[in-house]
Amino acid sequence: MTRLRRDVFAIQRYYPQIYLSCHRHHVRAVSTPYRLSAQDSALLTHLDEEQAVLTGELARHLSLSASTLSASVKRLASLGYLVRRPCARDRRKIDLLLTAKGAEALSGTSVLDRRRIEGLLTQLMPIEARRAVDGLALLAQAARQLQLKQPQTRGY
Repeated sequence: MTRLRRDVFAIQRYYPQIYLSCHRHHVRAVSTPYRLSAQDSALLTHLDEEQAVLTGELARHLSLSASTLSASVKRLASLGYLVRRPCARDRRKIDLLLTAKGAEALSGTSVLDRRRIEGLLTQLMPIEARRAVDGLALLAQAARQLQLKQPQTRGY
């Protein structure tokens, strides 16, 4: 087995173990103080407080129409969870940034339980925990780049 195949297989094995260990029961939007639907939370997971995301790229990535994304963005901006601003490179386009309030809402509604993740990380030495988080960040960055190059169609 090649190194790449071993790595692929390892991710296929490890990711579900982490997910199942830290997953929490789904909560309906109206039962939380944040008022986020599953789609709202999915949208917020793709935003960052420092690195802006273009609305068009996000719509393509999430397989949403521009009008559907626009309605969600308007609602989330009115809740203070994200900021819309003209793109610095092309003023006709809109950048989205996660706010501190949005990060709090995202954490509070994540499918991954914060306490379980804290427990998971405290099982590791601090340097190991940092390496694990940095590794996930690298995989997430590569996933975003891959999605832009090769948009995935939904379905199995």
